Amino acid sequence: MTVDEIAVLPVRSLADTRAHLYLWTINAYVEDAYEIARLWGFRPSTLLTWWPRHGMGLGGAFVNTTEHVLFCRRGVLTAQERVDTTWWQWPRREHSAKPEAFLDLVERVSPAPRLEMFARTQRLGWDSWG
Repeated sequence: MTVDEIAVLPVRSLADTRAHLYLWTINAYVEDAYEIARLWGFRPSTLLTWWPRHGMGLGGAFVNTTEHVLFCRRGVLTAQERVDTTWWQWPRREHSAKPEAFLDLVERVSPAPRLEMFARTQRLGWDSWG
């Protein structure tokens, strides 16, 4: 999808007035992720980093070997757990699939209800969209 197509997804209307958003991005689109989160009515809070432990990635002067998740807030929703890091070394799965450990992390930190957009599989206790 293009950045413009992502920006017009109905996240603003799907999310509660008190919610957490975990928006996946790569280095080339970090600025766009902040803008999109704000368009959806969220306040960016923390940039999380995933190193999928794979070989050479794409890039120019620096090879991109990480992906990012922009953690955002809407209203006041207290986290269920405080996490002592902002980066992880979870193994890579098939192309663009989120690590299961990431979904476990979301369940520990953010209270239900939970929605995964563009889910590849159903997960107990989550709604799926797309």
